[in-house]
Amino acid sequence: MNRLRTKIITGVAFLFLLLLIVGGTAAYFLTALSHDANVILKDNYESLSYCHSMQQQLVMMDKDSNAIRKFNQQLQLEEKNATEVGEAQATAHIRSAFEQFKASKEKFPLLKNEIENHIQEVLALNMQAIDRKNKQAQHTATKAITIITVLGAIVFLLSFTFLANFPSYVSGPLSKLNEAIKALSDKNYNYRVHINRKDEFGELAQAFNTMAEKLDEYEHSNLATILFEKQRAETVIQTMKDASLGIDVNGKVLFANRQALQLLNLKEVDVINKSQEEVGKRNDLFRFLLQENNGTPFKIVVENKENYFTKEINDITQDGQKTGRVIVFKNITPYKELDLAKTNFIATISHELKTPLASMDLSLKLLKDKRTGDLNNEQHELVEHIKDDKNRLVKIVGELLDLSQVETGNIRLNIQSVNVNKVLDFALQSVQMQATQKQITLEIIKTSNEEMYCKADAEKTTWVLTNLLTNAIRYSSASSKIITTIKNIDSKVQFSVQDFGKGISKEEQSHIFEKFYKTKGDIKSGTGLGLAIAKDFIISQGGKIWVESEEGKGSVFAFELPKA
Repeated sequence: MNRLRTKIITGVAFLFLLLLIVGGTAAYFLTALSHDANVILKDNYESLSYCHSMQQQLVMMDKDSNAIRKFNQQLQLEEKNATEVGEAQATAHIRSAFEQFKASKEKFPLLKNEIENHIQEVLALNMQAIDRKNKQAQHTATKAITIITVLGAIVFLLSFTFLANFPSYVSGPLSKLNEAIKALSDKNYNYRVHINRKDEFGELAQAFNTMAEKLDEYEHSNLATILFEKQRAETVIQTMKDASLGIDVNGKVLFANRQALQLLNLKEVDVINKSQEEVGKRNDLFRFLLQENNGTPFKIVVENKENYFTKEINDITQDGQKTGRVIVFKNITPYKELDLAKTNFIATISHELKTPLASMDLSLKLLKDKRTGDLNNEQHELVEHIKDDKNRLVKIVGELLDLSQVETGNIRLNIQSVNVNKVLDFALQSVQMQATQKQITLEIIKTSNEEMYCKADAEKTTWVLTNLLTNAIRYSSASSKIITTIKNIDSKVQFSVQDFGKGISKEEQSHIFEKFYKTKGDIKSGTGLGLAIAKDFIISQGGKIWVESEEGKGSVFAFELPKA
């Protein structure tokens, strides 16, 4: 079998052979021209140079002994370079006359003309030789030009013919295979490639035809099964109670059930097989659903009624590769309504509890008033216990009211430029008595001596800092210290409260800001609402709050707010 590689090598070798022929011919004639030029230079030009030098010395020979010596040197060189016919005899005559001169200088006038005549004879012989050889070199050059031109034309025609036909010899089958692949990608499994060649292209065409035949068999054998599975999947998707969207890895919408289309207020033809960018340009809700934020509830008005949903984006993978994603948004309106009812109930109960608590406070004051009678020690102790319980109930009711305010979204914020030092002073004054009772030192660290200001609600921020200091005092041992740090970080002002108590485990740190959460083994008083409310207060002001802790070494609670 003639392999394609062998044909390509043969074609390249043919072009290389043509190149060698042209190059060899050109090199041959260039060498011949170079030889002719060298012959002229060596045989004739040097002889002319020697003769001219002898003529110069001949003028001064009868007066200058150096001229005789130089004349003799040039004559010796010419004797060795006598190459033309008759040149040796003329040179011998010059030698004879020169020897006679050396023997008798009185004969110089007669010998000078004889020597001059023989030198002219040598010059004439070499000039005639230069003219003859130049004509020969011109003839060689003309011949070289003619032969190289003819040979170049032949090589050009052969190369052009080869280059015009050989690429099509290779690209022709490739074009046929490309058309066949396009037909196959369009599911035209009846398409066949006909390449009658006994090389790799012929084998490839045969393999392609076999593959197309197998695909055609597979398509017809599995088409019914695939259609059945497709219909079943579509039925399952349409019967899902939750609104669902399917998007492939290229961003094309694969499916959207009736619930999803109803919420989007779109028709199926406006969504299915459309790119997500195209649909997102026409529908704000669809564009919002594409954002990567799971779990955050959002509101949609359906039939003039507010409905609340949560969104889940689940990636679909196959063999470790992401093939698409499914967006599911669940209707949580009933749960939201129950949560709102719970919040309203807590707010109502909290308000209702404030009246009896106020009456209880008045009664306790009356009991402690000596005008109503003296109390013995046991009665006085009972009154103090009742007062402590009352204060605890007042605090719980206050936190429940704050919580209901946060959950209903009715937080009233008075955001303004707040002096950080004033917030710190108010908070420290609020907890100073508690710290003194436990002999705890309150240490203050400021990274800047300049006045610092933040954009915040002064009352809410003071409440948060006071809560953090109260917790730090509660969980610190006696005679310890608490460090409060205020510092500037880029465009933020950071508050941090560090204690050296028992610390919080890594597992519990992720839940510490949840409502009603209390750490394990916590026997201290508290509702578990303070940190949850603090978090909502800080976030609502555009800040963030966090904790850093290590068991046995204490904790650092910190929050930051925008700098004013």
